[in-house]
This record gives sequence, C-alpha cells and structure tokens, in this order.
Amino acid sequence: MLKKLRERKTAKKVWIILAILILPAFVLWGSGSLIRSKRESSYAGKIYGRSVPFSEYSDALNAVKNQLIMQFGDNLSEIQKQLNIESQAWDRLILLAEAKKRRINATDKEVIETLKDSPMFSRNGRFDERTYNDILHYVFHTQPRQFEEQTRQDIILTKLYQEATKDITVTEEEIKKEYQKANEQISIYYIASLSSEFVKDILTTEDAIKEYFSKNSLSFKEPTSFNVEYASLNAEGQNEEEIKNKIKNIVNRLNRKEDFQQVAKDSGISIKETGFFKETDPIPGIGWAPQLMGLISKIKINEYLPPARLDKNYYILKLKDKKEPYIPDLEKIKDKVKDALIKEKSRNLARERIESALRKLKEGYQSGLQSTDFSQLAQDLGLKSGSTGMFKYGSYIEGIGASDNFFIKAKELKGDNFSDIIETPAGFYIIKLKSFLPIDEKKFAEEKGEFAKKLLTQKKQERFARFFADLRIKALR
Repeated sequence: MLKKLRERKTAKKVWIILAILILPAFVLWGSGSLIRSKRESSYAGKIYGRSVPFSEYSDALNAVKNQLIMQFGDNLSEIQKQLNIESQAWDRLILLAEAKKRRINATDKEVIETLKDSPMFSRNGRFDERTYNDILHYVFHTQPRQFEEQTRQDIILTKLYQEATKDITVTEEEIKKEYQKANEQISIYYIASLSSEFVKDILTTEDAIKEYFSKNSLSFKEPTSFNVEYASLNAEGQNEEEIKNKIKNIVNRLNRKEDFQQVAKDSGISIKETGFFKETDPIPGIGWAPQLMGLISKIKINEYLPPARLDKNYYILKLKDKKEPYIPDLEKIKDKVKDALIKEKSRNLARERIESALRKLKEGYQSGLQSTDFSQLAQDLGLKSGSTGMFKYGSYIEGIGASDNFFIKAKELKGDNFSDIIETPAGFYIIKLKSFLPIDEKKFAEEKGEFAKKLLTQKKQERFARFFADLRIKALR
C-alpha cells in the first residue's frame, strides 16, 4: 500500500485517455512449433521474443477487467461477451513494453494524486480510505497494492499516448474544412448507367468463353487450400488454471508423438476435420481467424500449431493436408468463367453508354445549351435518371451508395455544369448540382472551439492506432 496516499490532502486528476484497442480475441501460447520443452511451455505467450509468464499475463488481464468495470460499470455483464478481454491484456503488455523501452515512468506521487482525485473513492469531496478499500474488495476484487501498480501502469500508458501524439496539431484551415465536410448538405440530379441493366443484352458462345478463359486464366487461379484437424476446449465459465493444465497435458502427450485421436478421447474432447478450405476463407467450424491462417500456412503436413485462444475457446490444430495453388480445368469452372465474361461485357456496355451521354452533354454545352434535361437524355439513351434528397459527406445515398465521391464532385460544380463520369462498383454516373446548403457561419463560430478539440482528439487517436498497429506486428513477429 502506498502510505503517502493516506497523508496527502490535495491531488491533480490524471485519467487514462487511451482508447481501448478492440482487436480479434486471439492469444497464442508462444510461436513456432508445438514441440517445446517443459520449461518453455510454462508461459502464456511471447512478445518481442520474450516469454511472458502466466502471472504477468494474469496481472494484465486483471488490469483490463478493472478498466472495463470503470468504463462500463453495471453494464459490463451485458456486453462482456462482445469484448476481447484476453486480446486487450496482450495489447496492454505490448504497450507497457514499449513504454519501458522509452524509459517512461510514473512516480508514487503521481499514483497518489490520481487515486485521491478519483470521485469513486471520495466521500464528501475528499478521498476516503474505507470507501477505497471497500470498492477494491467488493467491486474490483483486487488487493490495494495490485490496484495501485495498475494505476501506475495506466499513468505510464497515458504518457506513452501523449508522447506518441505530441506533434499532432490542427490548423485553422483544417478546422474549417472538416467542419464544412461534416455539416454542409448537397442534393444532385444524376444519370446512371448500371452494369446490371445490360446483362440481358449479353450473348455468349462456347468459343467466346474459351477465349476469355485463355486470356484471363490467372484470374481463376485457386489459392492454397488446407485440411485441418482440430480439438477445441470451451473456456467460458471454466477454471482458467484447470483448462491450461489440461492443455499442457495434451501438448506434452502430443510432443511424445502420441495419437491425436487417442489423446483427445482420453481428455474428453473430440477431433473435428475442416475439409479443404481456401486460405482466403474462414476456417470451417472456427470462423475468420487471419492470425491462425498465417501460422497454418507456415507449418508442414502432420505438424501442430501451438495452442491458441480465439474468443471463448482454446484450439489445438493439426495440418492434415495441403493443396498448392492451381488453375482448374475450364470444364470444371465453365459457369464461373461465363459469369465473369458476362460481368465484364455488361460493364463495358454500361461504360460505352455513359460515355455517349457525356459526349451529348458536351455537344449541347458547346452548342449553347447551357442546361440539358438529364431525364430526357437518359430516356433517349435507355439509361436511368433521378435526383436525391439532401445528403452530407460520409452518409449513404439511398439507391446509390456511399456519398463521399458524389459529395466531393458535386461541390466542385457551379450552376448547370455537369460532372465527368463517376465510377462505382455498380456502374457509372454523371451528376449535376441540384441544391447546396452551406454551413451557418455564426453557428460555426460558436462551435469552432469544441469542434477543434474533437478533431484534434480524433487525429491523435488515428495516429496512435497506426502507431500501435506497427508495434503489434513487431511484438508478435
């Protein structure tokens, strides 16, 4: 216990400003081969090549849980299943390791001031020792000494965040531009040439399909595929140490080359087989797990992965078989090739038709027709036309899709001017400005200060997210 905590009467508030990084709940017990010595298998995992003892990982897990209690309070039990607590514990360890490299520390005085200034430990506006001990005991289920060390780490992580984002600023021009983007509204007229409208006009022949396959065979190349055997242990509601001991026993027996099926049977679990699946697909029975896929691709047939935790389950996986990339015979994928050919031809037709519309618009403009009826032109060319209601940048335009590119292009237009061709996954558009609602300058002046703070915070969080993503890659390499 920090004795000074009971003696001081004043404090300065220091709160964690790190956003919790929600990453896939994936924990790997070490890296490389499953075949490890008994001593090596007694740790929770590795970061930066260093073995992390279970005790250290457990402390990080407890710290994350306490942070979540402070963040969500009584609502935590409702959303806990959606949170990746185990992954966040590893994130915390990675960040603390980086802070240690940078020699970032927190003094006892800072810890005391942080705890004393916390409203949750106060009574009648002052720190109350009994309240403090009761909350640690009944709410956090954590000893004071442990909680105080967690607080020290939280301060260190706050300093790391501040150091990594200290050079981030926002300019007056940037504030105005982003405020406009968030608050201006636009509506447009449009002509649309959609690929789906031309599918019915496409005729294909056997020769055309063969020719298309010959020229584009590489685009039909099947990626590497795997067949995996795996055993899973559900850890939800189970004693963590018992689960880990059970897994250690399984690993030790597999290290002795015992049969996977027999080991699983003796352990009261079953072996499942995925069947062949592509490296770009979710793992059958497990789901999307890019971290696991990255490891599966590196082992040989009949080798095991180290035990891994994904969400609420632990997995032990064995690569049973593997198929290298190959190009299938045309006869086996003829329908797929035909669909690709039709898709390409229909998109080309849609492009030709919108280009024709653009030429007619330009011809009309050069002839002195400053405003061409979009609806009539579209009808003459067999295309769709319409208009939108008011929309903002970043919103969704019903029947069209994401608004970003349309908003940017529309804002550049003046009067009856029309845009160049705008390409989307569904087809092609030409737009014309219908109406524009600028920002309220008086309201901007009133909200500028608060908006600037939010913009700065957003930029710092984006910078820190990139910073941490790079750290994580290095740490788990």
